[in-house]
Amino acid sequence: MSVHVIGILGLVLVFVIGTLRPVNIGVLALIATFLVGTLVAHEGVDDLLSGFPPDLFVLLVGVTYLFGLVTVNGTLGWLLDRACGLLGDRPALVPWLIFLFAAIPTMAGALGPAGVAMLAPLCMGLGERYGIDRRLSALMVIHGSSAGNFSPLNGLAVIVNRAAGAAGLDVAPAQLFFGNLVTNLVLGAVAYALFGGVRLWRERRTVVPEGSVEDTVAAAGSGPGAAPAPPRPDGSVATATAGSTATGTTTEDRTALRVDQWISLAVVVAVAVGALVFGAEIGFLALLGAALLHLAFPERVKGADKRIVWSVVLLICGVVTYMEALERYGTIDAVGRGISGLGVPLLIAFLLCLVGAATSAFASSAGLLGVLIPLAAPFLLSGQIGAAGVIVALAISATVVDSTPFSSVGALTLANAPEEGRPQVFRTLLAWGLTLIVVAPVVCWVAFILPAA
Repeated sequence: MSVHVIGILGLVLVFVIGTLRPVNIGVLALIATFLVGTLVAHEGVDDLLSGFPPDLFVLLVGVTYLFGLVTVNGTLGWLLDRACGLLGDRPALVPWLIFLFAAIPTMAGALGPAGVAMLAPLCMGLGERYGIDRRLSALMVIHGSSAGNFSPLNGLAVIVNRAAGAAGLDVAPAQLFFGNLVTNLVLGAVAYALFGGVRLWRERRTVVPEGSVEDTVAAAGSGPGAAPAPPRPDGSVATATAGSTATGTTTEDRTALRVDQWISLAVVVAVAVGALVFGAEIGFLALLGAALLHLAFPERVKGADKRIVWSVVLLICGVVTYMEALERYGTIDAVGRGISGLGVPLLIAFLLCLVGAATSAFASSAGLLGVLIPLAAPFLLSGQIGAAGVIVALAISATVVDSTPFSSVGALTLANAPEEGRPQVFRTLLAWGLTLIVVAPVVCWVAFILPAA
């Protein structure tokens, strides 16, 4: 058998074994990289490790370390208190507020991972305060971020426009931006309906005070008209301690920040500005900020380094390393060339979207877009089908699957889910993302390609 067939079979086995048995999929993917690379592709150790994503490793470690610090010293809790004070007793609006928060950075020009790295801790924490299903909070973060992907200010829009222009193709920027925005709004609405959003309109839910849900004591029955908060779908209950109000404040006065908390806020803002405005590497900035805070206030941030989610880091880096190996062996290109030779324009366009979605679910969306469009260029230049519609469909198919836990956006969101709920969130993101690998190309084909045929 060829290396392409063996590589794809190895990928299938990694996910089947990792799903059926309690073994980290990243470990299995690294083993598969070693076995396929040495036994089939005859690569050396340096070649095997060339696909390891150091940028993603630093991003995940740096961001989770920094936000572990601001969580331990109470700064994140203070921010959540302020957000809860603005929302009051309106939990049904919280998921859409999370969606909006996540969309703002990407619409302003930030790539998805940078925006999610800064806002996922706040957004997921806000969902915890209101007892929102963690799966809903995670999907709203992801699709909110994806909604701004093709803003005229965003780097992904620049990549698509340049790749199309270099290939002699026309692209419709407005169609690309609004098509992507509407697609992610619809997916957000579907997630809202599936994971408890509709129920939030019928319920009044108390806000969880600072600390984990499991560590809080129910205030149900502690005051006139008090009622217990309904359970989450995973069985846990969002409750409030005695003395808490609908805005999340407790009898303890948390309106004033300590010096270390002010400095923590300044560090987070500095990291955000450095990454979003000046384009500096956010992972290294976060590591620098976290190390400075740890050095300056060691007593206030004890145990913060233990909040680095090594299991997620291993999972993501292992899978990405294997996918990079498949790209190095030409497996992805071979599939693309096979599709382009079919000779049926509508079928070719659909299969290109499908390959784009399946590959991007485990790799860099930005890098893949720069490959997909030139790959489709000879077919599109033949004039058999509208180029603009196909480019829009390719772009959306390749980015909407960032909801898988193996993309940077999905990984950062998963890393910020509470530890006890992380396996459930992982399974949901995996199932949701794998479903979108098929559903997104179908929807994009119907919405953008078929009318242009």
